Order: sequence, then structure tokens, then C-alpha cells
Amino acid sequence: MRAALVGIDFGQGDFAASVEELNLLARSAGAEPVTTITAKRSSPDAAYFVGSGKADEIGLAVLDHRIEIVIFNHALSPAQQRNLEKRLNIRVLDRTSLILDIFAQRAASHEGKLQVELAQLQHLATRLIRGWTHLERQKGGIGLRGPGETQLETDRRLIGERVKALRARLDKLRKQHETQRRSRGRSQTFSVSLVGYTNAGKSTLFNAVTKAGVYVADQLFATLDTTSRRVYMGQEVGNVVISDTVGFVRELPHQLVAAFRATLEETIHADLLLHVVDASSPVRMEQIEQVNLVLKEIGADHIPQILVWNKIDAAGLEPSVERDECDKISRVFLSARTGQGTDLLRGAIVEWAKNAPGARLNQAYDTGEEADVEADVEAGEEATEPDSSPTLTHVGSH
Repeated sequence: MRAALVGIDFGQGDFAASVEELNLLARSAGAEPVTTITAKRSSPDAAYFVGSGKADEIGLAVLDHRIEIVIFNHALSPAQQRNLEKRLNIRVLDRTSLILDIFAQRAASHEGKLQVELAQLQHLATRLIRGWTHLERQKGGIGLRGPGETQLETDRRLIGERVKALRARLDKLRKQHETQRRSRGRSQTFSVSLVGYTNAGKSTLFNAVTKAGVYVADQLFATLDTTSRRVYMGQEVGNVVISDTVGFVRELPHQLVAAFRATLEETIHADLLLHVVDASSPVRMEQIEQVNLVLKEIGADHIPQILVWNKIDAAGLEPSVERDECDKISRVFLSARTGQGTDLLRGAIVEWAKNAPGARLNQAYDTGEEADVEADVEAGEEATEPDSSPTLTHVGSH
């Protein structure tokens, strides 16, 4: 699908990086960006977001390049989206809708699909009138109301009922997760969650450390579902549960944050966060800031972090470890793709686990025992054999 990308520079942050990210998001959704239209403004236009002159410029680009969809790098109000579609006579998508569409394509587990559907319905509820402009309410008094209002009310009621049902099912799944976490808590198993900007290499690193075989691709939001594995970290520490979570992105839609709260709660209850950073990205510091903003929004900003600088092979760095003023490991430099420095990360996890306050680590371990940790399957749990040797298998791309 041939797409025109629209980005408005309001003088905040790295505008070029934001537009490049929109390009990647569009390609991840299956669109083919043909042209990019940019402008500078001090504030959004109330009617068209971009102003009427720039809207006409977009209209000409649509005709010249045979554009099939226009994608904005911003969140549009329902009125702005309707006005643009009327003026351009073409479908207009905003950043929120684009990310929701990618999530809908990527969701693989039952829980992931429920969460995406909930987010989509909540977003759709504000835009229902778009499809019924030809059935607007008739003028007049009692008995003269048109079918448009009736249809809208029916749609809203159906959406409301579906949202209620989805929330009930997700709440049930959340309680199941809580039961599993309490079980781990009773054995005081040290838990680690991988977080980071999308495409930073979390899943590749997860595969390298746990041999899990999680899907890996060089694209945004390649994996959505939280996957957890129990890994044997040696006699001193015993079992550690490591979880891979959905990647974050700047301006992550609030509907998604709310809908994925059950998934993200694995992060909230972790003992340690491995904040994976793409060391080769020129905007890595902004990405770190964006991830920390989302962590704060979900209430996980108080959990200790290790910054894992991944892709050092692309950045020209060497594997190493940095410590803070308290002599705790604060940064690990590695490459999940080549395996350089992954032994340093395992050592850092072991060190943090040994020093965890009140930790009674499970050292009595039989290598033939199955690990019953929650994973990305509808049944709730998946058993995997733990890694009882120091050898790592490195899977996937960056």
C-alpha cells in the first residue's frame, strides 16, 4: 500500500529521528512509504492539524504519487481525522492507529490478542461517527430521529459490552499471573525482566541467555507477548526467572499501556530490570528516556536497573562492565548477536541475585526437574529444560 508520511516539527526532540521511526513503523505495518511531507509549526491547527495550505499540498502529493493512505506522525483528534479525510478524499491514519495495527498483526498469544482488541475498541469508540456521516440525526422533535443515531447507539452499546467482557477475561488472566508470581515469591526465586526500546535486541539477548528460541526479526514490535524462562545460574544462585517483554516506543498509545498492563505487570514485580539499549543508535539517550517514562507510568521506575548496551559490534565498542559509586554493576556492554559479553551479563545477574535483600535462593536443584514458569501460551505455563552448563547458544539477529 503506497503511503505518504506527514511529520510536523514543533521544535521538540530529534525531529529527523522521529520521522525515520515513522518510516520504520509504516513498513512494519506493511505500507510502502513513497513520499514524506514535513513542516514547522508552533502548535497544531484545530481543524486539520497541519493547516489548510499544507493540507492542499498533501492532496497534490496524493494525486502525483498515487497515494493510497496518508499516515501522520502524531495523534489526531477524531474531528481532525474526519476533516482531513474529507479534504483529501483518502484514508488518513494517525500514529496511534498505526501502532495499534502493528500490534494487531503481531499478537500471537490468546492474552496478547485480547489486549490488542481491547485497545483497538477503546480507540474506535471515539471515532464511531466516521462511518455514519450519511445517517446523521434528522432535524425535528419526537419521532423524527434518523437511523444514524440508532446505529451509533447500537455500535456504542456493542463496543461497551465487548470491552467489559475483554476486561473481565484479562482480569482473570491477571489473577492467574499473580498466583504464579506468588508461587515464585514463596520460593524467593530471583526474577529479571528485559525492557527497552523496540528493536533494541531484547529477544535476541533473551534467546542467548535462556536458549528459548523466541521469534526475532529486525523490525519494530517483532514480539509482543511476555515470555518467561527459568534459568539455572550455578550453585551459588540456583534458579533465576528471566522474562522478555514488549518493546517501548516514543508516544506509546495510552490505550496500549492500559490494555497491556497485565503483560507489563511482569516488569512491575521484577527484582531487577535489564534495560537493553541499542548502542549503535544515534538517539539512544532519547530512547532510554522514553523507556524510563513508560516504566514510570506503569509504576516500575523504582526497580533497580542494569543498562545493557547491546550491538557493540555495530558501535565499535568492546565488551565490558561498569560499576556505580556503590560498586554495583550498572552497565554491561555486549553483543547478543555474536555472544560477546553475554558471560559478563550472566555474572552481573548472579551478583545482583546474591546480594538481593532477604533472598533465599533455590540452590537445591535437580537438572532433570521441569521449570514451570509462565509463558506466552493460552494454557498459562510452559515447561523448559534449564540451562545447566555455562555454554550459551546465540540465536537471531541484533
